[in-house]
Amino acid sequence: MDFDELARVMRRLALEAGEVILDIYGSDDFDLRSKSDNSPVTAADEAADALISEGLRKAFPDTPLVTEEQAHTHARTHGTFLIVDPLDGTKEFIQRRGDFTVNIAYVEDGAPTRGVVYAPARGRLFYTLADGSSVEEAGPFDNDAPGATSPLAVSSPDNSGLRIVASKSHRDQATDDYIARYAVKDFTSAGSSLKFSLVAAGEADFYPRLGPTMEWDTAAGDAVLRGAGGRVVRFDDHTDLRYGKPGHENPFFIAFAPGVTLKSPG
Repeated sequence: MDFDELARVMRRLALEAGEVILDIYGSDDFDLRSKSDNSPVTAADEAADALISEGLRKAFPDTPLVTEEQAHTHARTHGTFLIVDPLDGTKEFIQRRGDFTVNIAYVEDGAPTRGVVYAPARGRLFYTLADGSSVEEAGPFDNDAPGATSPLAVSSPDNSGLRIVASKSHRDQATDDYIARYAVKDFTSAGSSLKFSLVAAGEADFYPRLGPTMEWDTAAGDAVLRGAGGRVVRFDDHTDLRYGKPGHENPFFIAFAPGVTLKSPG
């Protein structure tokens, strides 16, 4: 893989998809339907998916592609592949809360090593460079010419007062009970994969997810966090979260800055 080209293409496609999404987001009304699993899907999901999928297949025709909105791509993929969630946080989009993201990632041998997370309504763009390190680019954004970037680096956590970020739409009692086992200095709610990026940027120390997710929900944020020195581990045994699993379903997980003293699940 040409990682310079990969970084360029993923960034450009994320920005182009963001433009399409914001056009629909700003309209008076948009089509809303339910998929077979009863999760919502909008015209923005489908338009962004079509744009990203076409671009990735054209640029990297020999690399398998998994994307949320195309069920035929969900057959188990081993090893190395591209994975896309064109609009993560559809509920945030529908409720016009802004915390939705475009997510594109590259998985090598079961680990996400490159990725882009773009929050178009928030004007925040996070991605990995060719060497795997992560940056945030300052806007306004030019699709073809990257602007000024700042390196991302996780925090040095203080376990006597951690900064926690958790889901805005999927919080439950189990999550709250687990968070209560830590000394918490600050708590933030955020939607979509933006939570990974906040940990990567050093704006939060710790993100636990005790609920169902799919690999396309997490791969790009996981890659950005890894590139900033962070980790994403399984909740049950604290081993690294792996990709290419049957059905692409994730176990519960914890995303964190090394230095956080993780509590056992029990």
